Amino acid sequence: MINVILIDDEPLARALVKEYLNGHKEFSVVQECNDGFEGVKAIMQHQPQLIFLDVQMPKITGFEMLELLDPAPSVIFTTAFDEYAIKAFETRAIDYLLKPFSQERFDKAIKKWKKQNNSGMQNTSRAVSEAISMQPEEQNRIVIKNGNNIKIIPVKDVVYIEAYDDYVKIYTQEGMFLKKKTLSHYEQILSDKFIRVHRSYLVQLSHITKIEPMEKDNHIVILKNGIRVPVSRSGYVKLKEILGT
Repeated sequence: MINVILIDDEPLARALVKEYLNGHKEFSVVQECNDGFEGVKAIMQHQPQLIFLDVQMPKITGFEMLELLDPAPSVIFTTAFDEYAIKAFETRAIDYLLKPFSQERFDKAIKKWKKQNNSGMQNTSRAVSEAISMQPEEQNRIVIKNGNNIKIIPVKDVVYIEAYDDYVKIYTQEGMFLKKKTLSHYEQILSDKFIRVHRSYLVQLSHITKIEPMEKDNHIVILKNGIRVPVSRSGYVKLKEILGT
């Protein structure tokens, strides 16, 4: 059997997918989920070959949910909003079903999945991560998978971000959280609130209290919580321009 999970906050939408799946006896719905939090836990538990996923849901979006998965499963999006279609295909989704969709359209999506599955094509977490870049939600919040839990961090609560191999360390007053993103990514989407003071550090402007000189023309910034962050020469020039010093 092919295990399938349905993730949609609308019970009627899930019921329609289940009805359409009756014509494909090799598929078995192992769980239905109302939101992305439930979806992540269900996927980790059941390891499905395919998921049907809505985009706009409570708590976190379908795109944000996919980003928390490594590897991301095969996805067929089911949504009432056509503006997400391009972003969906950038994640290498199998198909994008615009509600309301017919049995015929649904069957075509299943056929596409079978073809890609048989050819060995798989979704990749990197493709998902790159496709989520510049989503409006990311300018206001960062979704973190912290063990078995999912945490939403408001950007206003982030003090600074540090590069860490293929990840970044996100520091808040609560502590440090890891996220599989690049520092350059956050520099791009958070440029109105943060400044790249060093190749390894991105600091929220509102948390800077002062700049102090170090030896050999180097500097540091001191944050409100007392943390001292190194500043590169180029970072110092940017700081002077922004702070007007």
